[in-house]
Amino acid sequence: MISYEFPLNERVRTMLRLEDLFTRVERFIARADRTDHHAALGVLFEILEVASRADLKSDLLQELDRQKKALNALRNNPQISEDALDLILDQIENDSAKLLEINGKIGQHLRDNEWLMGIKQRAIIPGGVCEFDLPSYHYWQHLPEDRRRADLSEWLAPLLPLKAGISILLKLLRESGRARRFTALQGSFQQMQGGRVAQLLSVTLDRSLPCFPEISANKYALNIRFVAADFCAKTSLYEQDVDFSLVFCSLQ
Repeated sequence: MISYEFPLNERVRTMLRLEDLFTRVERFIARADRTDHHAALGVLFEILEVASRADLKSDLLQELDRQKKALNALRNNPQISEDALDLILDQIENDSAKLLEINGKIGQHLRDNEWLMGIKQRAIIPGGVCEFDLPSYHYWQHLPEDRRRADLSEWLAPLLPLKAGISILLKLLRESGRARRFTALQGSFQQMQGGRVAQLLSVTLDRSLPCFPEISANKYALNIRFVAADFCAKTSLYEQDVDFSLVFCSLQ
């Protein structure tokens, strides 16, 4: 099976982007080759750009506080495990505290590093980080892998509270929905929403099907169009029935 997640507001869109970027940067840092560490630095710059929204930190803190209050309201519910509830509340408390410890603008420690900002500026130019453009960066790339990894980990560390806060919110969001099975007749599916508003949609289908979903949604209607996975031809509808599961996710 293969799943596709579609954010339905800007906050969730930003969180999903950052989740993907944090996953990639950590994988690149864990590897040994200097080309992987070059890729890690590039992803670090992407995280900096996405996280530069002035209100991101306050948005996350507000949402974490809102979820904490909603979860506390579930105490003494016989259908809820008190131990599991305490665990998730402790995690929210710890993640909020770490976010509050971030002083100033997110990623400011990177912006204050003139050497890194010089690389970032050159990196937007095709082939702009060649050894003759940035000999100091060429030197860094030839340092022992443990030294490069330590530098990358040091630059990433102040951003990790952001990752932790996003992880717990996305976990709660994904667990808020229940999967339902549907069939898109001749590749098309429409469902009236009746005013129901979701923050995230998840579509899962058999990975052997040569198609992928495109979604448009608002509070009135949901439309899913399955597109044929033919990347050498003009985009066209996959005109066969497609069985899929759909999850509407929304934080309380």
